[in-house]
Amino acid sequence: MNNKFPKNTRLALAALISAVFVSACNDSADEDKQSKEPFASRYQAKEYHPVLIQNATILTAAGEQIEQGSILFQDGKIVAVGHDLDAHSDDDLEVIDADGKWITPGIIDVHSHLGVYPAPGVDSSSDGNEMVAPVTAEVWAEHSVWPQDPQFSLALAGGVTAMQILPGSGNLIGGRSVTVKNVAGRSVMDMKFPGAPYGLKMACGENPKRVYGNQGRAPMTRMGNVAGYRAAWIKAADYKKQWDSYNQSVESGKPGKMPSRDLQLETLAGVLSGEILVHNHCYRADEMAVMIEIAKEFDYKISTFHHAIESYKIADLLAENEVCSAMWSDWWGFKHEAFDTVPENVALVEKAGACAVVHSDSAVGIQHLNKEAAKAMASGNKMGMDIKPEKAIEWITINAAKSIGVDEKTGSLEAGKMADLVVWDGNPFSVYTKAEKVFIDGALMYDRHNADLQPMSDFQLGQFEDVVQ
Repeated sequence: MNNKFPKNTRLALAALISAVFVSACNDSADEDKQSKEPFASRYQAKEYHPVLIQNATILTAAGEQIEQGSILFQDGKIVAVGHDLDAHSDDDLEVIDADGKWITPGIIDVHSHLGVYPAPGVDSSSDGNEMVAPVTAEVWAEHSVWPQDPQFSLALAGGVTAMQILPGSGNLIGGRSVTVKNVAGRSVMDMKFPGAPYGLKMACGENPKRVYGNQGRAPMTRMGNVAGYRAAWIKAADYKKQWDSYNQSVESGKPGKMPSRDLQLETLAGVLSGEILVHNHCYRADEMAVMIEIAKEFDYKISTFHHAIESYKIADLLAENEVCSAMWSDWWGFKHEAFDTVPENVALVEKAGACAVVHSDSAVGIQHLNKEAAKAMASGNKMGMDIKPEKAIEWITINAAKSIGVDEKTGSLEAGKMADLVVWDGNPFSVYTKAEKVFIDGALMYDRHNADLQPMSDFQLGQFEDVVQ
């Protein structure tokens, strides 16, 4: 090891080597598992030289705000965060003086429809809602993702390094979500976050009953919604039992008849096995409470309620059941079930000890999630909660990572984690601040001051020149 590093950095490097070894074993197991699955991730982190950023205000999303701090990363991983990280190293180390700038983890949006509702918004590429039946658990959002959606690069310019792309909310159960790194790819497999679990999109309330009730079909009511969920889980439990029995017979050396595969029930059984996370579009507190009861009845866990404008009413219940709430800072009132919110919603969920997340559900909002978190923080502080930036940053980073099951890999600036981070030209909770540099797995993927590092999709190439002419 290069002894030009000070002792604390050498210790951090040694710890990282150990962590990377363990991580490599886990990653290898993940890759081996994924290689046997269809549509496996083909994401490859871009090679990049080591980087040391100095003299910045760092929000780690692990409880700290470090003044005049430094962060060192190489080989795609964070090596050390703190003070007194020496610049002396190999010739390929890039040293960046970030005096007056702030550094945060990369922003993660847990509720996006980029790629499945791409720009331009035309019917031929509107692929987010398979509204042909109340339960369409067999469909996967990734099979609709258009990697050339120009909105991905706009989100990158807003500091977004990863996102969960979900089907729409027209059905009781709308299908699988996919988590992606915000990088260019020829297919969605080139973007898929390695090792990220799938999600299952569910929706309660007005949307499914309106879609099917207007067609004179079930569900027409909220009680019809609940009956539809329960019927689906009963079928899934029976399907899982069949496959569990078959797999046990194989292990015992006396295999019976293999059950027939059913794509819909396969996804639902994945939830019952704990392999797929439930993400539930739900506005009203009473309906969230009912959905928690259904989860208990069929022994699965809800990861996150999305939109969740009444979470403040049941924040203690959400904390007790370890359910995240993905919320807007102040988007409300556009329909009856979205009426009864308060601007302190996010802060009140935080105060109750529950997992608070700020999300977008918007191709525009995703570009400004730091400002959305700032508004939620300001609303809480006006109520006297004294929320600090080191806490508010968690709503769009580590809590979001927890919601989608990748918090052991990313979401905070800690040694051994992915070097997904943003350099801001000021306080990220100021309306005047912009993302200056965005690193994904330690590689500089966006630079506001370098046109060569402002990605443009193939769909956009040649269009701007034509406009100028």
